[in-house]
Amino acid sequence: MTSKPFSCALAVRDYECDMQGVVNNAVYQNYLEHARHEFLKSRGLDFAQLTAQGIIVVVIRAEIDYRASLRSGDEFEVSVEPFMASAVRLAFRQQIRKRDGGLVMLDATIVTTAVNGRGRPYFPSELQCLLPH
Repeated sequence: MTSKPFSCALAVRDYECDMQGVVNNAVYQNYLEHARHEFLKSRGLDFAQLTAQGIIVVVIRAEIDYRASLRSGDEFEVSVEPFMASAVRLAFRQQIRKRDGGLVMLDATIVTTAVNGRGRPYFPSELQCLLPH
């Protein structure tokens, strides 16, 4: 049985749109990151606190498939589904869907790793709570 992915509701702000009146492609990465940070909070973790503890989590790959464009005022949901991509890589399947009708606007896979004091990748035990049980 699979559980429902974490989801974060957002809305497009005017200043996020380009001259064509659609959300600028780079802004979607902000939406994805915001949802991942909210996901961490939902699991009792805080990104800033992790960093202060020396747990440095970095994005090492972003694969994004743009399906359709969001426009100013559109309301949407960003889903977050974590999985282990390797022994030291935590990845997130993410999707952006419009709230009215559920049209998929974007599919993404974001791969992260934590780096230790020597800059070497590792998977800290503090992140174990992010994985499905």
